[in-house]
Amino acid sequence: MFREGLADSGYVEGNNVVSEYRWAEGHYDRLPTLAADLVRRQVDVIVAATLPAAVVTKQSTSTIPIVFWVGDDPIKLGLVATLSHPGGNATGITMFSVGLIAKRLGLLRELVPRTSSIAVLLNPNNPNIDTQSREVEEAARSLGERFEIMPAATEQQTEAAFASLADRGSGGLVVGADPVFVTLVTQIVALSARYKVPAVYERREFVDAGGLISYGTDQLKSFRQIGQYTGKILKGAKPADLPVEQPTRFELVINLKTVQALGLTVPPLLLATADEVIE
Repeated sequence: MFREGLADSGYVEGNNVVSEYRWAEGHYDRLPTLAADLVRRQVDVIVAATLPAAVVTKQSTSTIPIVFWVGDDPIKLGLVATLSHPGGNATGITMFSVGLIAKRLGLLRELVPRTSSIAVLLNPNNPNIDTQSREVEEAARSLGERFEIMPAATEQQTEAAFASLADRGSGGLVVGADPVFVTLVTQIVALSARYKVPAVYERREFVDAGGLISYGTDQLKSFRQIGQYTGKILKGAKPADLPVEQPTRFELVINLKTVQALGLTVPPLLLATADEVIE
């Protein structure tokens, strides 16, 4: 979808634009080196498609335009001055996915109303771990839920977190917003099935892979918007003048096969409000 967004501005990869890709493979400590390499190459635009990458890239350059995709408040992160007038060399899309933790906790409670406690899987290496932890605490308190944060940043730690979760008898799981978890989607969904843990996710990719339920933004549309903004900057627009885009709608996706496998019942109202039901 990013390439389609570029094409909307007349840019075709391999024709009149060349992309250099860098991936830290979930190791956030590698990001400063990767960002510094792109700065040395004096690329025309840097697209930072995760929050950790956006923060590091902004610290690495104040002149090269940056188009970011983040799940938290870009003002608080120091990426922009305001959403309407970014004022610097960065702009992009904010999903505010961290702020949706309360909604996801509520959805899980609807599916598992008699649970005694809920676990939350978070990556301790994420720059916004403190924000996510506070969101969890506030949301759980408002719902009267007991909760426990399960830290994980690797496949091995994720495996250990699920084993611990099962031993402690947590009734459900909220998977936090983090790029590492997206790369581990197959493992996380498989572990949820193995340990019979009802889990709610931020992205529909998890539900497509067999996960229970997701609530979040339309990721594909957002990636197209990032491509469009990148194209505008290549044509001469300045990031300072391009307002930070925000989602206008959120989608709820439910996998009925997983509902049945876990022996759950979806309340009729929740089922009726779902944007998509996978059968």
